[in-house]
Amino acid sequence: MHTTDACEPLTATLEANERHYSDTGFWNKIRHSAGKAGSRTLEPAFKMYYSAQDPSTPRWAKATIYGALGYFISPIDAIPDLTPLLGYTDDMGVLAGALAIVAVHINDTHREKARATLARWFG
Repeated sequence: MHTTDACEPLTATLEANERHYSDTGFWNKIRHSAGKAGSRTLEPAFKMYYSAQDPSTPRWAKATIYGALGYFISPIDAIPDLTPLLGYTDDMGVLAGALAIVAVHINDTHREKARATLARWFG
C-alpha cells in the first residue's frame, strides 16, 4: 500500500465534512462540549482554527482544516459524542490526522492563541 493510499480514508472524510464547517457551529460545539471533549481534543482544534483564520495559510490547508473542524462539529459521527468515554475518540483521530497534514502551517502565533483560548476555557 502506498502512503497516499493510507491517507485516502482521512482525505475523503475531510472533503465530505468541509461543508459542515461554520464559525458559529464551531463555537457552539465548543460551548456545549468543552467539558466533555476536554483540552486534549480542543487543543488541535484551536490550533487549526487559528491557522485557518490566517490569510497566509494556503487554501488547500484551510480546506483540510475546515474538513476536520466540520467533522468535529457535525452531529453525524462514527462514534456519537454522547457515548461515554469513547464519544470524542473519532474526533480526536480526525483532528490529529488533519493536524499532521497541515502542521507546517501551524505557527507560534496560532499555538499561542490556542493556549490562551484553552486557558480561558479550562483555567
